[in-house]
Amino acid sequence: MGLMLPSPDSPRERARTLIAHKDAIETEIGAQADILKANSCDMTTPLVDREGFPRADLDIYAIRRARTRIIELRNDLRDVTNDIGKVLEEIYDPSVATSVSLTSASAEVASQPSSSEDEKLKPFARVDGVAPESPAAESGLRREDLIVKFGHLTRSSFTAAALLQPLAELVSVSENRELAVQVLREGETLDLKFVPRKGWGGRGMLGCHIVPYNST
Repeated sequence: MGLMLPSPDSPRERARTLIAHKDAIETEIGAQADILKANSCDMTTPLVDREGFPRADLDIYAIRRARTRIIELRNDLRDVTNDIGKVLEEIYDPSVATSVSLTSASAEVASQPSSSEDEKLKPFARVDGVAPESPAAESGLRREDLIVKFGHLTRSSFTAAALLQPLAELVSVSENRELAVQVLREGETLDLKFVPRKGWGGRGMLGCHIVPYNST
């Protein structure tokens, strides 16, 4: 029997393609930023002197071209990041990828709490540590908080094999984007807002250590 390759149209393959595209965009943004850095300027540095003449100490053409390209790339990055988020939802929460028309009978069933809905309300991860002044700390997250929902991810989004990989992937494509997180703390449900970001002064984009949690 020959090896069966995954379909290029499968959500996982689309996610890999989009993530590779995102990496390429970020690499090019870095290259264009190096052009600005070589000229000792950034996206807002004035290119004219006090008298309104182009500065002779700068490569004006190269800087303007780099700035324009960075703006274009940032727009592309925003779009591909949104696309990655949608594909990850398909992978880890199949219910969002399928539109179901409810009949009156199924609507009556839906009005009753199901075991799958109860499962989604159970925590799937525990916070083992939070770094001071990190994005996690700024959101209000505390050690021993139990995570019930992270973005669109719930307990049903995870398998034993994947551990917390879906959460890591979601964070990696959500830089500078707000993520809604629901936690249990001393029996109380709290809604927090995360903004993952690099360069906050520590490791990772959240600044916390999260481990799998099984309440059963």
